[in-house]
Amino acid sequence: MSSPKPLQLFCLAAMLSSLLLLAISCGGSKANVRKDEANTSAQPMVVDVTTAPAIVRDLPRFFEATGSLIGDEQTDVAPSVAGKVVAIGVELGSYVKRGQMIVRLDDVDAKLRVQQAQAQVEQAKAALRQAEEKVGIRSGQSFDPNKVPEVANARVALDLAEKNLRRSEKLIESGDISRSMYDQQKAQRDQLKEQYESALSLVRQNYAAVMTARANVANAESQLGLAQRNLSYVLVYSPIDGFVAERTADLGEYVSPSSKVATIVRINPLRVRIDIPEQAIPAVNVGQSVSVTTSAWPDRNFSGRIARISPNVTPTSRTLTVEAEIENGSGALKPGQFATVRILEARAQPAVLVPARAVRTESGVSRVFVIKNSHAEERVVQLGQTEGDLVEIKGGVAADEPVATSNLEQLSNGMAVRQ
Repeated sequence: MSSPKPLQLFCLAAMLSSLLLLAISCGGSKANVRKDEANTSAQPMVVDVTTAPAIVRDLPRFFEATGSLIGDEQTDVAPSVAGKVVAIGVELGSYVKRGQMIVRLDDVDAKLRVQQAQAQVEQAKAALRQAEEKVGIRSGQSFDPNKVPEVANARVALDLAEKNLRRSEKLIESGDISRSMYDQQKAQRDQLKEQYESALSLVRQNYAAVMTARANVANAESQLGLAQRNLSYVLVYSPIDGFVAERTADLGEYVSPSSKVATIVRINPLRVRIDIPEQAIPAVNVGQSVSVTTSAWPDRNFSGRIARISPNVTPTSRTLTVEAEIENGSGALKPGQFATVRILEARAQPAVLVPARAVRTESGVSRVFVIKNSHAEERVVQLGQTEGDLVEIKGGVAADEPVATSNLEQLSNGMAVRQ
């Protein structure tokens, strides 16, 4: 019986030969692929681009600041007297005119106080008329005590006694009358003088009562005026033209002078306060034009002007507070909105502009590609203002230099391009 070993060795040798031929054929294929890739990479890549020249244009210069919009005037409305709310004339967002009713309070007690004060005025006037009659004068007349009948009669009698006494003095010297007759006339004169002075004193007392009665009338009329004023206070009016920003009073609620019933705000114009850096102070003046943008209206600019400038620079921040008034006739802007304010400078300055599509910004770094001799030249630039579809380039690009405006993502420095 023959051994199987030679047969096994033959099979093994055949397998090794097959593997060797396969390895040689694969190695040849990979070499061909690498050769083809080398040939391909040796050919330079060319990118098709469109270009536009950088242009120079005078741009109005401005600097930006941010702030919050506030109403031109805002007031919290509170009643002048306490009372229960019985009527409401406005709602949230209502437009009100100055003098328009906001709420009305219960007026029953106020009307009763007016009636009571009116009765007191009439009573005081009656007492005054009675006091004036005692001294014989009427309202508005000047007082002369000697014109009062009692005083006038006593004065006439006293004057007559004085004349008789003087005549008796001459007669007693000549001896025509006795001393007793003279003494009798003198006593009569003294008695009439006391009567006159007593009547005069009484009239002056009565006139003092008149003055007191007039004061009582004036006081009663003041109380009546106060009661009438308090009656008018049951109607709470708007002190300004504007919109109802808040209405806190409800029907049946008891309010007091410390209770706010509504907030009225005037929104045209609006105000915005901004802080200007110290180096920009010379460029800011009252009446200077400003424009405002908000996140709610990113495509709209609202015009205004600088209305007020603080006289002091803030010591901590070295900034100057400026207040601008913004036109808001359409009511699009609302108090409380965050706004970006641009303050226009007096003179325009030249600037280099390129199309916005010519700028590629990655990780906060902006680049443009200037095309020279059919190659792209990368330049890192700083952007400035935007003007429509153009953007300002602050250095790095000269006027009339062509910049790539398409396929920017395929470009790199030194790459060949075809326009």
